[in-house]
Amino acid sequence: MATADTATAPGAAPGAQVMQRLNALTQRQKMSAAAAIAFALSLIIGAWLWARTPDYAVLFANLDERDGGAIVTALQQQNIPYRFSPGGTAIMIPSGQVHDVRLRLAAQGIPKGGLVGFEVMENQRLGVSQFLEQVNYQRALEGELSRTVQSIASVSAARVHLAIPKQSGFLRDAQRPSASVMVNLYPGRSMDPMQVAGIVHLIASSVPQMSNEAVSVVDQNGNLLTHRSDPMMTAGLDATQLEYVRQVEAAYVRRIETLLAPLVGSGNFRAQVTADVDFNRVEETAETFRPNPAPDQAIRSQQTTEQLTRDPGAQGVPGALTNQPPVPATAPITDPAVPGTPGENGLPLNSNRSATINYELDRTIQHIRQSPGQVRRLSVAVVVNHRTETLPNGQTRTVAPSEEETNRIRDIVREAMGFEVARGDSLNVSTAAFTAVEEDVLAAPPLWKDPDVIQLAKELFRYFVVLLVIGAAYFGVVRPLIKSFEREAEREREREEAERKALEAAALEGDEDAIVQLGAAGKAAPSFQDRLERARQLARDDPRVVANLIKEWMAGEEGKK
Repeated sequence: MATADTATAPGAAPGAQVMQRLNALTQRQKMSAAAAIAFALSLIIGAWLWARTPDYAVLFANLDERDGGAIVTALQQQNIPYRFSPGGTAIMIPSGQVHDVRLRLAAQGIPKGGLVGFEVMENQRLGVSQFLEQVNYQRALEGELSRTVQSIASVSAARVHLAIPKQSGFLRDAQRPSASVMVNLYPGRSMDPMQVAGIVHLIASSVPQMSNEAVSVVDQNGNLLTHRSDPMMTAGLDATQLEYVRQVEAAYVRRIETLLAPLVGSGNFRAQVTADVDFNRVEETAETFRPNPAPDQAIRSQQTTEQLTRDPGAQGVPGALTNQPPVPATAPITDPAVPGTPGENGLPLNSNRSATINYELDRTIQHIRQSPGQVRRLSVAVVVNHRTETLPNGQTRTVAPSEEETNRIRDIVREAMGFEVARGDSLNVSTAAFTAVEEDVLAAPPLWKDPDVIQLAKELFRYFVVLLVIGAAYFGVVRPLIKSFEREAEREREREEAERKALEAAALEGDEDAIVQLGAAGKAAPSFQDRLERARQLARDDPRVVANLIKEWMAGEEGKK
C-alpha cells in the first residue's frame, strides 16, 4: 500500500526532513525553538571563552611612572592584553607571554628603573660647558652604580650619591671623594656583613681615589649598615678567619668520627672540637754567638811584633861633669854584644815582642716567619653511648663501656687529634646513656594545599564547568526540543497514517476520489523501486482495488483520445 508521508520516505535527505519538520511547526513553536537554541549556544560559547581565559602573571612591579607608561605603550603597540593589579603596583599579562615580553622590552631598554645611566652622555649637545659635562658624568656614574646595587637579590631599589671634590693643583688642598648608598630591601630580608662589605668595595673601586672608609650604606629604615657592631668583628676576627676555624674544627671531628665509627657505631658517640687558632703574623731574626773552644780553634788572623832598642839610660854624677863629652872607648869594637849587657858603645840592648791572634766566632743567624693560622690549643670532648645487651629472657639493658674500652677510645682520640702537652691540649672522654631524640620531620603539605594540585584543580574545574554547561544546555534545551520535534512528527505520521487508512478503506468501497488520492500519493513516492514494490504489494493484498484503479486509468486515457 502507498503512503502520503514523503518526509519519512527512505530516500529523503536528512536536511530535507529537518526542514519539513520545521515547516510543520507553528510560528510560536519556531520562535521558542530559536530562542532555546540561541540560549544554549550562548551558554556553550560563554563557558568555552571563560575556560580559555589565560591566567595573568606579574610582568613588572613597583615601577617608576615613566617606565610604567613606556611599558603600557609597548604592550599596546604589540596588541598584548594587560591589566593592573588590585593595588595598581604591578602590570600583569597572560602568564604564557611573560618571559617573551620581558625579553622584547629588554631589547628596547625598558624598564630603565627611573635611573639615568651613561646613556645621558650620548645625547649631549654641542657646546656643553665643562661643569655641565662633569655633572652629567657624575649623574651617569651614580645611575650605573645604583643599577648594579639593585641587581643584588635582597635589594629592591638603591640610590647612590657621590661627593667628588674638584681637583686641586696643590697636594695639601686635595680632598678624597666619598659616597653614600641607600638600599631598599625586600620585606622580610636583610643584608649580612659580607654583602655590605661587597657593596662598599664595589663603590670604592668604581671611583678613583676613594677608600672603603669613605662609603656609607644605610637601609630604608635609616639603619647604618657599614658600622654595625658585630661581636665577631670586635674580637678581631673577620668572617674568613671564623670560617677557617670552623673548617679546622670540622677536620678534627671527621678524623675522630672516621676512627670511632667502626668501633662503637656512627650513632653511638658524639665528638666536639674547639680550636684556638693564632692569626698573628710574626717575623723575627736571631743572631747567636757561641765560644770557639780548643783544640779545633779556628784562627781568623794573627800578627806578631818584635822590637830591639839600645837605651843608654841615666849615667854619671849629676853636675857639670855629666855634661862633658865622653872619653874615647877603651874596649875593642869587634866583640859581639850580649843582650842586656852593654854593647860596643857600652849601651844596653832592650827587646819587645808582641803577638795578636783573632779567632773565628761561632755565629748562627735565624730568620723565622710564622704564617697565620697556627693551632695554639685544642680542646676535644667525646661522649660514648652505653651499649645494648639482650638478656636470656629477651629483655634488653644498657651497659656502660668498661674502663679498658674507655682508655682505648681515649688513646685513639689522642692520636687522632695530635695531642700535645706542651701547647696545653685537653681531652675528655666520658660515657653516658643516650636519649632518643625525636626529630621534627616536616610533614608533607596536605594534598589540597599543594600549589601544583591547586593549579591542576583550577584547570580541571574550568573544563568541568564547560562540560556541565554543555550537558545542561543539551539535556535542558536541545534534547527537549528534539523530543518535541519527534513527538510532533510522530503525531503527524499518525494523522497521515489514519488518513491513508481511511483512503484505502474508501478506495475498497469504490470511491473514485480516494482512488485518485492514493494514486497521487503513489506518484509522490520517493523512488521508482519503492513505488513498484508498493504496487506489487497492493496487487497481492487487494486485487480489486488495483483492477478498479487500472479501469480508471484506461477510462481516463480513452476520454483524452
